[in-house]
Order: sequence, then structure tokens, then C-alpha cells
Amino acid sequence: MSEQTASVLTAIDPTTGDVVREVPAATPSQISGIVGRAHDAFTTWKETTFAERAGVLRAVAAHMREHVEELAPLMTQEMGKPIGEARGEVNKAAWAAEHYADHAEEYLADEHIASDATSSYIQHLPLGPVLGVLPWNAPFWIAFRFAAPALMAGNTCVMKHDPHVPGCAAAIGEVFRAVGAPEGIFQVLQARTEDVEQAIRDPRIAAVSFTGSDRAGAKVAAIAASEIKPAVLELGGSDPCIVLADADLEEAAKVSALSRIINAGQSCIAAKRVIVERSVHDEFVELLRAQLAALTVGDPHEDTTQVGPIAREELRENLHRQVASSVEAGAQLVLGGEMPDGPGFFYPVTLLTGVQQGMTACTEETFGPVAVVVAADDADDAIAIANDTPYGLGSSIWTETARGEALARRIEAGQVSVNGIVKTDPRLPSGGIKRSGYGRELGPHGIREFVNAQQVWVGPAVG
Repeated sequence: MSEQTASVLTAIDPTTGDVVREVPAATPSQISGIVGRAHDAFTTWKETTFAERAGVLRAVAAHMREHVEELAPLMTQEMGKPIGEARGEVNKAAWAAEHYADHAEEYLADEHIASDATSSYIQHLPLGPVLGVLPWNAPFWIAFRFAAPALMAGNTCVMKHDPHVPGCAAAIGEVFRAVGAPEGIFQVLQARTEDVEQAIRDPRIAAVSFTGSDRAGAKVAAIAASEIKPAVLELGGSDPCIVLADADLEEAAKVSALSRIINAGQSCIAAKRVIVERSVHDEFVELLRAQLAALTVGDPHEDTTQVGPIAREELRENLHRQVASSVEAGAQLVLGGEMPDGPGFFYPVTLLTGVQQGMTACTEETFGPVAVVVAADDADDAIAIANDTPYGLGSSIWTETARGEALARRIEAGQVSVNGIVKTDPRLPSGGIKRSGYGRELGPHGIREFVNAQQVWVGPAVG
């Protein structure tokens, strides 16, 4: 495609199906220029102190908190997040910036290790411009989950956001401009998906952070590896939620329902397979059904709405295919499951029981408000079912606390919540294993992904 015929990135309001925004996609020369500005900025940003970097991040966080009512509706408009959740996401993104402003120096402190040297230690130095290739489902949170630690480590950032949320991407860039952040430290790259390879291969990009599907992640990982560049991948999940007979069933049902329907179920770490010990299966299903049936599905611009639309039409069609295929294979439809009429890309809150391993709802990641219940004979069977997936992102288990902690060691996932919801927290590392990716984000582990852990040996030798 020539420079003159560059395409546009289109945002469609999933509540109405109407086009709400069109933004020109960056041309190859523009992509190179954006990366170049991040590279130029790195030469000075890497020399700043932690206090100077923290000042920028705190200003960014304060600006976002002050402008929640301008920023949150962009998510509601471009990908259908209920407005209450959208406000919460803006504030959570600000929290990530504040957390790393407060703790980066501690996380990256020199680590002294005794050796035959007079002194030997590890210091953590920035790498350069880091490319973040980000998804649509949490436009502000994932942007700051990527950028806050990278910037505080002394790297600069190039954010290539999902092409379906160009307004959100532009607004994040404007936040940095509004607070007077140093020119070039945070660059917004509005580019087509097929042009990501150019950015990854640019020799000025030092590392890559990717959040998205395992299929796309495999492509990004292959390109980055061919250029010998480090990458962190946070990919899809088919997260198990195990409910054993000694669990607080009412609380487990309440939290499982919430985990399943946040962002209309469009979350990598949502509870996607609820695995219930057979002796309490029927009681739990009724509790879960009651929780799901009480949810309000509707216009995400309304404060009372709990479940908004699916972000795009093709995503809704795929979700319905997964439900229909599972029912055809023998699953029981307890709630929902019918494609609604009318404008927008809404899908009803759905509950499937009698689901067996091998059914579509178990073998594929379901991205929508579809709860899947699988019966297990006992704890051992539940663990085996939980691990019978190519994914390994988040997981949860409901049982007596000490038993839950012991069983967590047997669950093949990067994160296990015992008697609670799976969530991301700036203070704690998050990431997956198997086809859910590699590397960690957040906490002290996340900020160390994109640094040079440089060994320094100081002579003369001792002894």
C-alpha cells in the first residue's frame, strides 16, 4: 500500500453498530518516524533520576483522575465497557502509574551478591524503546500496565493499540502531552495490525510487550525471536474456577458470576470453566443461575447497566457459534443462548451445564458472558479437568483455606486465587504458562522484564 493510499482505523459503537471514529493509519515512513522519536528521547530519558521519572508518572495519574468523566466514555463508545467499569479502569490505570512512581527505585535497587570480588552486584539498566502491542478489551489499564514500569525503568514506550480503539489510544497520548511529559518518551502508534512487523523489526525497538490471542502472540513472538529481542506475552486463557464441597457456595457463586461478566465476559482472566464437585453441583448451579439471571444487560452508557454489548459483530457471532456447538454436543442451556434482535452487538448472559471436556466451550476460549459448569467427582478430578487445557493464565479454587493453598501448587496456571476473584494488581506479578504466554507484568517481577540485569565485578579479587 502506498503512502498516498494509507487506510483508516475505524471505531464502531457496539451499542448501535454505528461508525463513531475514523483515524488515518500510520504509513511506513510515519511508523519509522514515531520509533525514531522514541529512540531520540531515550538518550536523555535513560539519564533521568527515579524522582524525575516519578514526577511525570504522578502528573499523568493525577490528570487521569481529574478527567475520568472525559476518558471513561471513550471506552464505552468504542468497545462497549459499562460506564461504571470504565471509570474504574481509568482510576486503576492511574493507580498503576502511582504504584511504579512510588516503588520502582526499590524494585530496581542494586542487588549485592558475594563473590571473589571486592564488590559484586547486579544493576538494572534500561534497554531502549519498548513496543507495546495492546488489545481492545481494557484500553487504559493494559496501556499503563505496559507503560508505567517500562518508563520508570528508564525505557521509552511506543504504544501500538488495537485498531478498534483509536480514540482511547489518542486520549492516552494526549494525557502525556497535557502534563508536559518529555517529548517522545510515550509515542502513540496508530497502525494497522499487518504493519506491526515493521515496528518489531525496527532496530531501534529494543523489546516487545504483547497482550492478545495465542495465535497472534505466536506470530509476534516469532518475529521478535528472529530479531533476538526480548518479549513478554500475555495471551488467552480458559481459566478454571474450582468449587469443592467444603466451599462457601453462596460466596463462590457470587464471585464466579462477577468474574464471568466483567466487561461482558471479555477478559482473559475471567472464570471461563467453573468446575464443581458433584456432591454440591446442583445446589451451586442454582445459586449461580440466580446470580446471573439478576444481572442487567443494556446500554453501557447507563450507570445501572452491568453487562454491555460484545465489542464487535464477528466476536458475537463466534461466541454464539461456541454456545450452539456445545449445546449440539450435549450441553444443557440453563440461561440465555439466543441471539437477540435489534441494534448493537448484545448477547444474553448464558449458563451452560453438563459440559464435558472436548466440547467447544471447554476447548476454546469463550470471550463473552457465557458461564460454563463442569461436574467433577472430587478434588483430584477437578484438578485434572482444570489442567486439561492448552492454556495456563489465571485460576481460582474455593475450599478450606489451607487445603486451597496446598492444591494451588497442582494447578497449571500463572495465577491462583484461593477463595477470591482472579484480578490484576500493580503490586503483584501477573502472567501465564503454556499457550497463555511467558514473562510477567506488574509487581517487582514485571519491571525487571525490560532491563539489562548487568553484573558488575569490582576488583581486586579477594582471598
